[in-house]
Amino acid sequence: MKKKILAALMAAAMLLTGCSGGNSSQDSSASGSSSAESGTDSTAANSDIKVGFVYIGSINDGGYTQAHDKGRLAIEEQLGVETAYIENVEENVSAVTTAIDTLIEENGCNLIYTNSFGFMDGTVQMAKDYPDVKFAHCSGYQRADNMSTYFGKVYQARYLTGIVAGMKTEKNYIGYVAAKPIPEVIRGINAFTLGVQSVNPDAKVEVYFTNTWYDPTEEKNGALALLNKGVDVIAQHQDTTAPQVAAQEKGAYCIGYNFPTPDAAPDAYLTAACFDWATFYVDDCKRAIDGTWTSRAYWEGLSEHMTYIDTLTSLCAEGTQEKVDAAQAAIIDGTLEPFTGPLYDQDGTLKVEEGVKMTDDEIWNMDWYVQGVITSAQN
Repeated sequence: MKKKILAALMAAAMLLTGCSGGNSSQDSSASGSSSAESGTDSTAANSDIKVGFVYIGSINDGGYTQAHDKGRLAIEEQLGVETAYIENVEENVSAVTTAIDTLIEENGCNLIYTNSFGFMDGTVQMAKDYPDVKFAHCSGYQRADNMSTYFGKVYQARYLTGIVAGMKTEKNYIGYVAAKPIPEVIRGINAFTLGVQSVNPDAKVEVYFTNTWYDPTEEKNGALALLNKGVDVIAQHQDTTAPQVAAQEKGAYCIGYNFPTPDAAPDAYLTAACFDWATFYVDDCKRAIDGTWTSRAYWEGLSEHMTYIDTLTSLCAEGTQEKVDAAQAAIIDGTLEPFTGPLYDQDGTLKVEEGVKMTDDEIWNMDWYVQGVITSAQN
């Protein structure tokens, strides 16, 4: 693969703006991190594998990207493999291909992870351009011989957090700040709502779409809009803790996402639906090291600790822990699948017959909302 001219890379990088309110610029150079630490596996440390990450946000965002970066650090700590990353990359093909090219050509990375849904097309393009490099794209659906997809069944943890919210609300009116109306987000909203309804059938969940994954200002504004309408618990599918901060400011309660963040809103935080990205990253990197890596569609949940619910705080309603523990055990042993009929959509139309469990493919591609969700694609 012919190496691109560095000046062109830098010029392209200068045109990009970041995802946080359009005010920050993309980090145009890859940040490296040496793996030469004591206690690491010497065989792994001598591996030819070098891992690169393309991030939509900052590694200190207190949410989505920081959770991924914790997985990157686990690769270094557990396997002794060198890594590099580029943060604040926009969701367009030009930005993604520029970042990936930098990681490969300038940093020598030969295993690339891209962590946002909107990075998919750029990742697919670069997988074609670099057939000898291994790629994996988070939350997407396109694969190739040298490109995997990966995500966590966080809807299972969201169901559990719905139980927490359903037992805590006094108004039976819960808010949910969400990024975009795509299946990844929709199934989370639905699972959360079903968890709420499992303990509080009268509760409703109203969704506010921000149409951005990472914009602390817009995330907070969305939460405030819902709080001003009277919700008393806020959940989220957003990359930062801004909705949690808004909940605390308004004297309400909050459910976090991605990463344990009890310190962000200590007077409001109940728990969070979280990912343990190290579960995938370490396993995938080991496969690359030992020569068993193959393209796959990875999607695991509570049973593999790919996802989990954070420790419940003392702000939760009495009896919540017992309800959560019982539901979690049932999900793990397979006796509870949150998406089991009868399930009705917002209009009351039967979507899943009584006793029928939705398949993984049906859940992955979910494009309708369960009864009890109040939302529209535009706010």
